[in-house]
Amino acid sequence: MTDIHAVPLETTLIFAALLVGLIACLAFEDKIHAKKSVIAGVFALFCLFLANVFHLYEYVDHKFLVMLPPFDSGQGHIVELPVYIPAIDWGVIALIFGASLFIDITSKSGLFTWIAIKLTKASHGDPRKLLWFYGLMTVVFSAVLNNVTAMIIVGSLTGVSLKKLGRVNLMLGFLLIEALLTNIGGLLTLISSVPNIIVGNAAGISFVTFFVKSAPFVVVATILTIMLGARMFGIANLVSVEEKNEARILVSGFDENDGIESEGFFWFGAIMLILFIVAIATASVLPVVQDLGMSFVALAFATIMLLRYKSTVDQFYRTIDWDLLGFFAALFIVINVMEHAQVLDLIGVGLAKVISLNDTVGHGAGTGVILVSAAAFSSVTDNIPLSAMLAKILQAQGTVATDPLWWSVVFGANLGGNLTPIGSASTLVAVTIMHKNGLVLSFMGFVKLAIPFAALQIALATVYVLVFLQ
Repeated sequence: MTDIHAVPLETTLIFAALLVGLIACLAFEDKIHAKKSVIAGVFALFCLFLANVFHLYEYVDHKFLVMLPPFDSGQGHIVELPVYIPAIDWGVIALIFGASLFIDITSKSGLFTWIAIKLTKASHGDPRKLLWFYGLMTVVFSAVLNNVTAMIIVGSLTGVSLKKLGRVNLMLGFLLIEALLTNIGGLLTLISSVPNIIVGNAAGISFVTFFVKSAPFVVVATILTIMLGARMFGIANLVSVEEKNEARILVSGFDENDGIESEGFFWFGAIMLILFIVAIATASVLPVVQDLGMSFVALAFATIMLLRYKSTVDQFYRTIDWDLLGFFAALFIVINVMEHAQVLDLIGVGLAKVISLNDTVGHGAGTGVILVSAAAFSSVTDNIPLSAMLAKILQAQGTVATDPLWWSVVFGANLGGNLTPIGSASTLVAVTIMHKNGLVLSFMGFVKLAIPFAALQIALATVYVLVFLQ
């Protein structure tokens, strides 16, 4: 490859401007009426073209060659690949693809709807209890599914439940709290959100380690968010006997078995979900599997579940978020070009100065600044480019897996999504569900309601990272 120190500063600044342009276009995705995969794809193609114009990649006889293992045995061999193939982190792509496919097929068993309705019945129609049950369910679903799927399941059931219970006046509060909790639940495991996957892979953080370190914060943040939400939106317990009896009768009309097509597949889905979580959690220590990684586990479980619908698997392929996968592939290419153009080194210099505040100011000031900055950035644009860029920089600087800087990126990228309705896909889905139920909430209206929650969560995360993860 080209010696990065030979890249002129002018060239680096040109590519830095392209990176800023990509971020700006992603921030105004709705305004320019283009999907993120198209935006990132255009920038990836342009970056690759300019990278060759400025000779950032080194070719042998006009071919880009890659060395395959074993590297140190003298028996390795060189293969020709397009430059953009090794630039893409295929492990991340496979993990997202496999996990999404597995969860989508498992949801067909009716398992998640069954859990949701069971909790609704357990609340006996009491609004405060229902908020706690739905809130906890949102966090758990966000941790084992994904934020968007969790919001769709819980949000849809919320609309139906509150209408049947005659509590439509509480729907705005319920949906907003659930939207905010999706991003808290997204912090619980290594595979709960895309930033977690990116940072976890770059830092070498195992599934179990990630869970152990993030769980205490998730528990406290969930409790405080639900308590604050109940107070802000006036969601209280039923007091009179008449109200309690009426609510109990209304809830008894819910049937948790409605979504179950086959009892056998229902239990098979439940068992496979448990095994999937266990396999993902132990992938780093299992013989053979530890060399194949979590992406292999996700693809293996997805394939097993596909056998249930082996003649109609195309229905599940159509539900895959191909826009996200395409965006990821293009983003990895852009970041690879930025690495060769020395843009990441340039950003790393600024990042190093922020980190140095830990020594000059003390008390983890630099770590705290990175967390808050990551949250602010994630609130107005996609948190994936930010996570990928910062993870690459921290990795290049040799940041050890135990350094709290990794966690400042994780917490900032996830919690920043709670500041605005465009900060995360799940908050956007929540606003869509609100509109479908006749609730009007503007951009600034969302921000005004969400700021107390986001400020509390980000402040709590900063204290947690600086005090307990140092």
